[in-house]
Amino acid sequence: MARRAPRRHDAEAARADILAAALAEFAEHGHAGARIDRIAKASGMSKPMIYSYFTDKDGLYAAALREAYVQIREGERTLHLTDFAPSEAIAALVSFTLDHFIEKPWFVSMLNTENLRGGNTIADIGDLSEIQSHLVREIGLILDRGVAEGRFRAGVDPVELYITVASLCYFPVANRHTLKSVFGRDIAHPPQLAERRKLITQMVLAWLEGGS
Repeated sequence: MARRAPRRHDAEAARADILAAALAEFAEHGHAGARIDRIAKASGMSKPMIYSYFTDKDGLYAAALREAYVQIREGERTLHLTDFAPSEAIAALVSFTLDHFIEKPWFVSMLNTENLRGGNTIADIGDLSEIQSHLVREIGLILDRGVAEGRFRAGVDPVELYITVASLCYFPVANRHTLKSVFGRDIAHPPQLAERRKLITQMVLAWLEGGS
């Protein structure tokens, strides 16, 4: 009896398992400290299989970094932001962004690692602009509708708005340990997280709704 060729989704599942393990490894140990042996063990895949998919450690790091962006953009797509009223859409974006940073701490760690490395790897990801484009278009539509309805100021750049939202969400998560020690504020504590979400939303909407 002839052996059945591996199904495509089996290969995709194996690749996804490797990337999940790689994200955790690179996030915890950085690029220099990450080890393929640990990624192989965590993913249940052999080192030769990992190399067959990603060539080498740098190739795996690049794929993991790209995957970090793919996952956050895919999560944002599920929000269907343009189905909401403009202010509600912005609130939903803030809430999702903060929750994503909290629930997937490897995202923040991967960004920290890549920035410490000078952003050289991300600059070579060829389809990164395409990955980001859907979010930028959606935010642009939300802003245009907000302006047309007399709710938002005109002239806000969608990219600048997202950078602002991401910045306000990123800082308390990336610095959660020092903020807890210095100010006694634990972003992971549910009441603190809810208050932070509310405060960021109010800040962003006050800017958008405040006029010129």
